[in-house]
Amino acid sequence: MLLTGLLVAVPLIVLPFYPEDKIYTLSFALPALSSIAVGCVACMVGKHEDGKLKRRSSIQHSSMTVLFAWGWGILVGAVPFVIGGQLTFVQALFEAVSGWTTTGLSVMDVAVSPHIYLFHRSFMQFCGGLGFVMMMTMLVRDKESMNLYNAEGHPDKLMPNLKETAQTIFLMYNGFLIVGTAAYRIAGMSLFDSICHAMCALSTGGFSTKLNSIGEYNSFPIEIITIVLMLIGTTNFAVLQLLIKRKWRQVIRVSEVRFMFLLLLVFVPITAVLFMTGLNMGLGEGFRRALFNVLSALSTTGYSSMSYTSWPPLAIGVLILMMLIGGGIGSTAGGIKLPRVYLMLRITTQNIRKRLLPTRSVEAPYYIKAQGKTPIDAMLAMDTAGFVVCYLSLFIIGTLLITITAGCSLTEAMFEFASALGTVGLSIGLTTPATSTVTLIVEMFGMILGRLEIFIVLIGIYSSVIALKQRLVRMEK
Repeated sequence: MLLTGLLVAVPLIVLPFYPEDKIYTLSFALPALSSIAVGCVACMVGKHEDGKLKRRSSIQHSSMTVLFAWGWGILVGAVPFVIGGQLTFVQALFEAVSGWTTTGLSVMDVAVSPHIYLFHRSFMQFCGGLGFVMMMTMLVRDKESMNLYNAEGHPDKLMPNLKETAQTIFLMYNGFLIVGTAAYRIAGMSLFDSICHAMCALSTGGFSTKLNSIGEYNSFPIEIITIVLMLIGTTNFAVLQLLIKRKWRQVIRVSEVRFMFLLLLVFVPITAVLFMTGLNMGLGEGFRRALFNVLSALSTTGYSSMSYTSWPPLAIGVLILMMLIGGGIGSTAGGIKLPRVYLMLRITTQNIRKRLLPTRSVEAPYYIKAQGKTPIDAMLAMDTAGFVVCYLSLFIIGTLLITITAGCSLTEAMFEFASALGTVGLSIGLTTPATSTVTLIVEMFGMILGRLEIFIVLIGIYSSVIALKQRLVRMEK
């Protein structure tokens, strides 16, 4: 609560540069101060006699804590939009969910939005890329921190100490932000746009200050900078650490890195050919558009350089596939994640090989992470298959619900919900200020489940219901 209040107050720093936005001061100050005040009260009420806060270390309670942290952040992040008269309550919740989960789907008209709200959206995505728990572990050292860190979906420790891991990631993240902002500025963007786009590209968020996203600039240098930042954002932080240390050979050997570039080598040329034949583009233009948009979908960033309304159906299918696959585990990206898809392909191949090879043959399959070789055992295979089945089941259910609530075609619904569930942000035109409330709610559930990787949300909801029942039983007694 304290952290959320501080983060929501940060957009006030733009007021000296845009004094016309001072009328929105209370829109941010009120929810920020209220969150801080409630947090202080919660700290005082929640203390034991020995002065320590009550904590429980099970995965169920960690999931409840993470779920509450994100729910509170979404609620407080939405309030400025409502107080400032920018959006309705449901639209404000949608914008906050899209921001914190680094999705990028939007119901705001950015062409007329005040600068303070444009910054607020971008800053939510920048912080959402790290996650609330990640930011808290930089400030708080506690035995519960590791449980919360894992519950939020961070699988890797870059340093022996968790706090050092969070600080290392924070330094890398902000270092890339400074470099990205400077590069955008040199390429011709204004300072404000440079900061906002760098924050959203690194967090694989995709909010833009322009109506037509990156395509508004029609600048090849800006597109190249965005491509580099999207690649950084979708890459595992552990791999980025190897890059910073110039351990190139180790980076090249990582399975998910190889798999990502293999996907790009296959699908970028296919999409470019579809552009050249279906949209009458030249060779250079076709590859330029294909590389940017395919990578934007695979990295789950959501920036676009052109409209999708006239795209060939197969090209739309490629984007849907890329959005479902997503980026690297331990990065800011969403989707099923590259390592899981890679493992599913390896497991399937292994299963076929097992049927063809002699019965006495023994194999020990493995894949390579940034930390080294990892065996593909039965437990890993079961966890991976379980997540992929849950993800695809949610995708099917959400797609069908979108077709009903938005009255659109199956292809359009698949595209839009793949974007929501994968926290991508690309839209085929269904998500606008005129979108129905029910459709927005369906997409919000998709974004939250996608960002927190499904199981944490389900465990958190289940644990909350059980805890509520137990409390009611105690009250009755």
